[in-house]
Amino acid sequence: MEPTRSAGRVDSCDTGTWPLHRTRLLDWLVRETQDERFIDDIFQQLCDRLRAGGLPVARATVHFRIHHPQWLGARIICRHNTPDADIQTYQHGALETAEYLESPIAAVHGGASEVRLRLAREPAAADEYSLFGELRAEGMTDYVAWPLEHTFGRRHVVSFASDAPEGFSDADLAFLADLLPAFALVSEIRLKNRLARTLLETYVGPHASDQILAGAITRGSGTTVAGAIMVCDLRDFTRISELWPRDNVIELLNGYFDAICEPVERHGGEILKFIGDGLLAIFPLDRPTACDDLLKALAEAQQAMDVLNAGHVAAGREPLRYGVGIHVGDVMYGNIGSRNRLDFTVIGPAVNAAARLENLTKTVQRPVLLSRAFAERASCSSALESLGTFPLRGVGEDMEVFAFSGAGCDSAVITETAVAAAS
Repeated sequence: MEPTRSAGRVDSCDTGTWPLHRTRLLDWLVRETQDERFIDDIFQQLCDRLRAGGLPVARATVHFRIHHPQWLGARIICRHNTPDADIQTYQHGALETAEYLESPIAAVHGGASEVRLRLAREPAAADEYSLFGELRAEGMTDYVAWPLEHTFGRRHVVSFASDAPEGFSDADLAFLADLLPAFALVSEIRLKNRLARTLLETYVGPHASDQILAGAITRGSGTTVAGAIMVCDLRDFTRISELWPRDNVIELLNGYFDAICEPVERHGGEILKFIGDGLLAIFPLDRPTACDDLLKALAEAQQAMDVLNAGHVAAGREPLRYGVGIHVGDVMYGNIGSRNRLDFTVIGPAVNAAARLENLTKTVQRPVLLSRAFAERASCSSALESLGTFPLRGVGEDMEVFAFSGAGCDSAVITETAVAAAS
């Protein structure tokens, strides 16, 4: 005999408002997308399945607001005649543009529960959204936009457009609306996964973020990595910060870090840490060209600093001066810190030596100093000048030190030299 259940329990299990209809597509969305990492792929598959099932979706978009240092949001757009979704980002400040303010997306963000227009049946109006003219030109006959609700009141937007002569039927719209709660859940999971990765990449770098997301979060956990270590520091920053207005100081720092960091990341290095006006970067030696890549990055960084300083001089300011120390060796790469606050960084003698070399630049009045251990691994010897040996505090025996001029050591020269050495 079946166990009895209270009427209240039965009622809570057997009543509700969603879904209106159980469908194969809804089952797929909820139960069969677990292995899909990217929401653009899921959205493209959803649109393809809708079209294959007879629902005339010719164009669909999702507008997400995201957390990213460069972008305010992103739009995923799917068209029935293209195999892959197109992702477009929009920058901070986009919400103040006429393009956004005069769009159905702004209306939905502002609280509208639906924006609908039968494009083929209703003539263009003087005050209609400019998007509708574009859709008519593409052959669209119907358009609908709805809010896509995530937790804590975060509202995104999803839209569908049809190219069928009669547009969407009431049954079509009911079918689409029935999918939205499930799609909201599926999209929020992917968006938050992407958000976690983006924030980690922004604050600790791509390699460290991969390690952390893979579970390397225990204090003391880490690996030994062979790498070329670069330590860079801005000169006279304390004096500049005291004399300049705060906003100007922040602008100065951002310009300086852009000039140094963008070439480093472009050539395979990773910025591990910003320390006030200084930074620590690593070029792992699992890349055979790591040391040459560092020199390429450094040569480009020097050129970028020259351009930046030309702007400062033109504005009546002093040019920025900096010091760079470079060494190579094994470092421990992992979690260090207190029980509740960890830092994913590198430590070891190679880091200490690079820092001492950076400090030595103040004494010898050369902006970039490299160790012999690094110089022996680099191909572009013509740009390296031996300055003799120097005692470095905490390093042990005296170290032969090389200055780097960058002259004749651009990317092309380094590549040619490396190829010649290999042959």
